[in-house]
Amino acid sequence: MTEMTNSPAPSGMIGDPMRRKEDLRLLTGKACYSDDFNLPRQAYAVMVRSPHAHAAIRGIDASQALALPGVLAVLTGKDAAADGLKTIVHTPVSGSPPDIPLNNSDGSDKRVSPHMALPADRARFVGEAVAMVIAETVAIAKDAAELVVVDYQPLAAVTGALAATEAAAPLLWDAIPDNVSIDAVVGDAVATEAAFERARHVVRLDTWIQRVTGVPMEPRAALGDYDAATGRYTLYAGGGGVIRPKQTCAAVLGVPEDRVRAISRDVGGNFGTRNAIFPEFPLVLWASRRLGRPVKWTAERGEAFLSDYQGRDLAVEAEIALDGDGTILAMRGSNVSNLGGHTVSFVPLTKGVELMTGVYRIPAAHFRARAVHSTTPPTNPYRSAGRPEAMFVIERLLDIAAQLHGFDRLALRRRNIVAPETMPFANALGMIYDNGEYEGVMDKVMALGDWFGFPQRKAESSTRGKLRGIGIANYVEATSGFPREWAEITVRPDGIDVAIGTLASGQGHETSFAQLVTEWLGVPFERITLVTGDTDRVLAGGGSHSGRSMRYASIVIAIATDAIIAKGKQIAGFILEASPLDLDFAAGKFTVKGTDRAIGIFEIAAAALTRRDLPAELQGPLAAIADETQRVCAFPYGSHVCEVEIDPETGVVALQRYAAVDDVGRAVNPLILHGQAHGGIVQGVGQALLEQCVYDPASGQLLSGSFMDYAMPRARDMPSFATEISEVPSPSNRLGIRAGGEGGTTPALAVVINAIVDALAEYGVTHVEMPATPERIWRAINESKRERA
Repeated sequence: MTEMTNSPAPSGMIGDPMRRKEDLRLLTGKACYSDDFNLPRQAYAVMVRSPHAHAAIRGIDASQALALPGVLAVLTGKDAAADGLKTIVHTPVSGSPPDIPLNNSDGSDKRVSPHMALPADRARFVGEAVAMVIAETVAIAKDAAELVVVDYQPLAAVTGALAATEAAAPLLWDAIPDNVSIDAVVGDAVATEAAFERARHVVRLDTWIQRVTGVPMEPRAALGDYDAATGRYTLYAGGGGVIRPKQTCAAVLGVPEDRVRAISRDVGGNFGTRNAIFPEFPLVLWASRRLGRPVKWTAERGEAFLSDYQGRDLAVEAEIALDGDGTILAMRGSNVSNLGGHTVSFVPLTKGVELMTGVYRIPAAHFRARAVHSTTPPTNPYRSAGRPEAMFVIERLLDIAAQLHGFDRLALRRRNIVAPETMPFANALGMIYDNGEYEGVMDKVMALGDWFGFPQRKAESSTRGKLRGIGIANYVEATSGFPREWAEITVRPDGIDVAIGTLASGQGHETSFAQLVTEWLGVPFERITLVTGDTDRVLAGGGSHSGRSMRYASIVIAIATDAIIAKGKQIAGFILEASPLDLDFAAGKFTVKGTDRAIGIFEIAAAALTRRDLPAELQGPLAAIADETQRVCAFPYGSHVCEVEIDPETGVVALQRYAAVDDVGRAVNPLILHGQAHGGIVQGVGQALLEQCVYDPASGQLLSGSFMDYAMPRARDMPSFATEISEVPSPSNRLGIRAGGEGGTTPALAVVINAIVDALAEYGVTHVEMPATPERIWRAINESKRERA
């Protein structure tokens, strides 16, 4: 449930809860997703994927497949190498600043594995593509893929990050002799150890934030087209943006960037796992060049479970030191991130370790941070990468401390929370929080969630033989992302085009970006058109990730609109025979001060295109470009309260109530932000209760390869959410925007488990690992009963 006040009809300005422009198109079948692209004479590709988690490729015999009528080609890693295809160059390292650097403590360089689109040496996870079959139809390509004979030499597998660091673990890469890409330390070891020595209490948590996958509604697809006449490639594929696919595919193909065009229209979900480049993107382009016709590939859901980049998978050992009054003196620990078979991203490790202290005033901290390879699919940032893991650890430690040592869990948080007057605040791991009212949002969410009415609800549940628990979790995020964004705004006589480098995957950019233009240019909301998803039209931009799109869009759109107003004043001054200094601009009109003489912005645009008496520099489209690079973080924050009911006979958890207050800095469209919060909460609840990519530790086989085994949250399992938006503007940008797309997820893991453990406290249970399945909870209850018997 989201309360919306009765107010005048929204006009499309900043702060108005506008319904999304794009929804009519998306809901009436007029969207264009990746699989909707088709070209004449296109052929179809199917990938031959490794059935082994780790195996040497001794040879590939495609003769039977090639003999099948309709088969056009079978391409392998050796073919790719012979054609000069390069490795896929990912961007694994976070930008520093604003994120902290993670440097190997021995002074060596970070070890980054090469990532060939088709490996010729080894397969390093179940589902890695080792050959590509191309045929006249998908059915023929599937049949032919079954006929490709790959001579594998199976090798030992290792699926867990901690197991991969052991001396006897199989090695994935010759150049990474211990499977470890990063082994860094951050913080002050000396001060931390001194604090632990004088501590009255030490609380420890060893946990694993399990691996999950994004399962976007739209599976991946790619269509590649090579034009032999121009030597130009065109990729049609959805993801987190179009600039990175263009650049990366050009690098893999070994051609200049202007020889590759990337096009994306609508994207059916992303959540971060689609932001890196997948092997199929350059492969369809390469295949098109070889065959002289377009080549299309579309993943099936089972294939996506095997080969999509995945998320989370962090092993943590953490401790906090407290004095007798509950003041936290220090924090220390170890974070081990599972990279999977290829080095795609260190971002989750970095983003997590830099925020391990959460919203609390912890004067000393020291962490070891490692990134480790295993025989599993690569991991990539997944909604709020690294931050849900960090908040899970610190918020669980606080509840465990309260439970074991008699502290009130609310008072413990209040005693240690960062106060507004201490902002900007430097945490003990190297991040400087901009500003915020952390305790204020905690107070708000307790009221919203009726914290003090809980005892009556708990008593009522008890009369029905049910256990009831309530939890709270505070959070802070660091939203940085790719630091460059680009926009071009063109005012036409009948409307405005806003071209921008980022790309939506469900966030409502067509609506919220238009609200920025309506606010600053005073034009009707309906007359603004967003242009994205074509590298022949957008020249730069970082795509959607790390809560960056609205923040960076507001920066570049503001700069471009300022330039348009400035140019418009010059044109208006010429037409109205007045100095530009004597003109005001408001509500889409340029007015001579103190008079009723005025001209509208669309009339100005028409005059710029048609009047030849204008000075030459004022003729032509009324347009402006902004291209900005800013390495500054914003810090969204908030607090959530969750209430659960548990059947002690079965361990089944029912989510009863959920309240959230998220500070986004400035709410451009509250309606969209509430929807983002709802979706984020459900993703966090899904990980807390249900979701896990399960791999057999001996064979490396995926055991959760369909929706029969990978459990997803359902609407019927969710209560109505009570969500509120807090607005304390960030000083990092003109509008004060923090971000609003990830806050729903960031504290959700912690708050759900805190509520579950609170419900189980009468059994002496102090922690439950995720996912908190009915079996896991039932076992915790019954093990406690046996121990007490």
